[in-house]
Amino acid sequence: MSLSQAQKRAFRSIGHHLDPVVTVSENGASEGVLAELDRALGDHELVKVKLALPDRDDRAAMLDELVAASGAELVQKIGKMALLYRHNPRANPKLSNITRFENHHGRR
Repeated sequence: MSLSQAQKRAFRSIGHHLDPVVTVSENGASEGVLAELDRALGDHELVKVKLALPDRDDRAAMLDELVAASGAELVQKIGKMALLYRHNPRANPKLSNITRFENHHGRR
């Protein structure tokens, strides 16, 4: 499920206004963190994740692990923030950041 550049651009625009819903600390990707990320992606489809790790290489490795474990796609990474997307065909329109944005801006 590779996103087009236009989709990534649109998702970055939506993601700019989001707050991080999952924070990964030096404890790493525990079962709780992975469960919360899975729940957040299921509900919201597009989520911002904060990687609270001081080392850039550690952040990159953690992000790779999160993407692999969640089945999400990396939309954008800036510093300690990452934007992840995973399509949910049965997403609740009131929770999905994608649907709420499209409905609010008259798209679809």
